[in-house]
Amino acid sequence: MTFEDNFTIDSSQELVRFIDEVGFVPFFANEIPGFSLEEHIAPGCWYNDGDNGFWPAWEWKGPVIREAGCAYGKFLRGKAMYISAKWFVDFANFRRDGYDFDARFDDGLASYQDRDLFEFLSSNAPIVSKVAKKLGGYGKNGRKGFDTILARLQKQCYVITSDFRYETDRYGEPYGWGVAEYTTPELFFGKKFTGAVYRHTPEESYARVVGQLRKILPGASKGQVEKILR
Repeated sequence: MTFEDNFTIDSSQELVRFIDEVGFVPFFANEIPGFSLEEHIAPGCWYNDGDNGFWPAWEWKGPVIREAGCAYGKFLRGKAMYISAKWFVDFANFRRDGYDFDARFDDGLASYQDRDLFEFLSSNAPIVSKVAKKLGGYGKNGRKGFDTILARLQKQCYVITSDFRYETDRYGEPYGWGVAEYTTPELFFGKKFTGAVYRHTPEESYARVVGQLRKILPGASKGQVEKILR
């Protein structure tokens, strides 16, 4: 299956199967037409303007991450994307340029602010964003730049979203929007990630990712694919 096929996704189970098959599924529309869940979701599953306020695709996020065992985060030009465990190994390797975080910091390629947040998340993961901000001392009268640093750590594939958590009312029923829970790929995937992430050179991993994207996006040029990976 490719993103140019005529299909719709109408359940979280269908999305899990699709992620496993193609490897990369952006949540929102982007520069490449058709390359997103938004453009292939069944009517009524993207959002519902009715009185129940039901937004299915958003509520699928946590269950899909858990069932697919996939990575989710702001990997695509600041926008969210699902990446299967199989393909995240190469994706992370090229985005990290072959560095684990400690080596990146030691070589002067990461700031002290990035190191502090990465180490805090690593030591406390999995942790939801609002708790991380509070315990990490981020906020109006504390440290600055939480969201910016977190987005950068996601782009570099040192941090991923592991689930979405909901507030519960006094009856134990969830309500409101799901709050992102963060962890590291090393903790989330374990040995199947740590034992394989640096198996290829970053250049080899990049070529493998580009090759897979061109396979599932047959109408896109190599230049278009490389542009969205920057």
